[in-house]
Amino acid sequence: MSDERKSVLALVAHPDDSEILCGGTLILLAKAGWDVHIATFSVGNCGSMDLSPNAISITRRNEAHAAAKRIGATYHCLNGLDLQIYDDDSTRSAACALLREIDPDCVITHYPVDYMPDHTTASAIARCAVFIATMPNYVVGPAAALKPTSQVVPLYYLKPLGGTDYFGNPVHPDFCVDITSVADDKAEALSCHASQREWLREQHGIDQYIEETKHWDSEAGSAVGVKYAEQFFIHKGHAYPQTPLIQEGLGKLVVVAN
Repeated sequence: MSDERKSVLALVAHPDDSEILCGGTLILLAKAGWDVHIATFSVGNCGSMDLSPNAISITRRNEAHAAAKRIGATYHCLNGLDLQIYDDDSTRSAACALLREIDPDCVITHYPVDYMPDHTTASAIARCAVFIATMPNYVVGPAAALKPTSQVVPLYYLKPLGGTDYFGNPVHPDFCVDITSVADDKAEALSCHASQREWLREQHGIDQYIEETKHWDSEAGSAVGVKYAEQFFIHKGHAYPQTPLIQEGLGKLVVVAN
């Protein structure tokens, strides 16, 4: 972990999850000089009504690389499968190896309770990987070949889609990031995931992929007095530091939620 140039890893379930939920923040961090990494557990093999699993996986990985380039980030894929992301030794080891390889200053992942099982499992694995990446005796699978990270790093959660838990109860973020200045850049990154507009139109009934994301960001922004915002939660459990790295890195663009 560098003492100078900071780095962040957005470790999420599927290609386009990070662009939808924190793309603006990642763009702002890249502009601020951070090394930005986006990683997905899955190749996105179920994200089509028409293409085969292999064909859509190739398409989605290409889209993810293109979107990351627009953001100023590096894309990584752990090569798992949609709806087969399990909190097991192999997946934990793959996530741990990625943490040890990148050695980020902080990690962003899904909210622990979300509408999609892959999101919930990805969140649990990310939380575990941040902790176990420091342990010299955790030498399972690819994690065995890499030096442990020096310390547990701050962990941030993204908002659950819809802004509620399983029972419809609203969840309230610890802070928001004003992404108004990069809203168009976020839309350009999201537009790289062209296959998902068709998927969401057919499976979710959402036709305006980018406009729907802007609507969510607008709702988050209106709650804190800005045009567009993204919401974040801080992991406050034992052993995880709460050093405000993202908050300090983005300064006045961070708005503390009431």
